[in-house]
Amino acid sequence: MTGVASSPVPGTQAPSRPLGSYSALMVAFLGGFGSLLAATAAKRSLPERLPLYDLALAGIAGHKLSRLIVKDEVTAPLRAPFVLVSEGDDGELNEQPREEGVRRAIGELVTCPSCVGQWACATFVAGLLIAPRVTRATASVFAADAISDFLHVAYRAGKERA
Repeated sequence: MTGVASSPVPGTQAPSRPLGSYSALMVAFLGGFGSLLAATAAKRSLPERLPLYDLALAGIAGHKLSRLIVKDEVTAPLRAPFVLVSEGDDGELNEQPREEGVRRAIGELVTCPSCVGQWACATFVAGLLIAPRVTRATASVFAADAISDFLHVAYRAGKERA
């Protein structure tokens, strides 16, 4: 099921958007995360609030994991079924969502750091609710790597100024 938005330019047709596929992805996200929250609440193990440390850890780890999924060459095989690759003017590889329907919707998801970030952060928060020790250890690896990335940028900037 695809929806077509009205075009802002008279006489032209706006590109179709896979609204049904977008809806399916939203249902998957909300259904999975909502079910987990409901089950945790039913067990009376849902905390009133997450400690600030856990929230920061999930956020930093989610940021790093989303960048890894969306941008890293090593994870290109995960994106390949859903994107078309072209070379830009600057020699960089560009990935665009494929075709229509579910493939396009997933292609748009896996090329959007912010979109994947929400799924990654939700996964870390879910892990903190279900298995906090394992999740903290796993998230710590991603958070430490994110900090390392920022230090690399700062180091390069310092060398360029020297």
